[in-house]
Amino acid sequence: MERCTLPRGATGFFRPKDGPLPETDLRVFRAALYAAARAAGGRVEVVRERAYPRTFHTAVVSDATGEHVILCHAHHPWIAFADELRDWYRDEFAEPTAWAEAFGDAGFTVLSRERLMTPLRGVDTTTLTRGEWREVRFYDVDVLGGVLFNAWD
Repeated sequence: MERCTLPRGATGFFRPKDGPLPETDLRVFRAALYAAARAAGGRVEVVRERAYPRTFHTAVVSDATGEHVILCHAHHPWIAFADELRDWYRDEFAEPTAWAEAFGDAGFTVLSRERLMTPLRGVDTTTLTRGEWREVRFYDVDVLGGVLFNAWD
């Protein structure tokens, strides 16, 4: 697996001198979510817009196989699947479903569980500030997914 580089805003933290972080369009996420639910033959059960300090929006889609938790990063077009609905994640990620391609069709990057579980030593973290590293250490995060989908304050 190739080494990935964390862009500015991956943790949800920003420095005012660097300007505001990009925002993932919630309307685009919702449209992709409903397209995915249709592809699954299921329905959208829950949509929670990001609330500080979470770095992500969440949704639940139910289909014939059960409930699926979808995470949408608030600052970058990344989608992840999780085992349960939580306020933050360290390593509780699931493999994307077959119908996750609906998110890719909408311009999102769907992250595999393998990618989310990449140890931080395998990630280019040069963009992280000292403050971000303090949070990483404080919350004992050691994988990429935990850095991306957090609720650090």
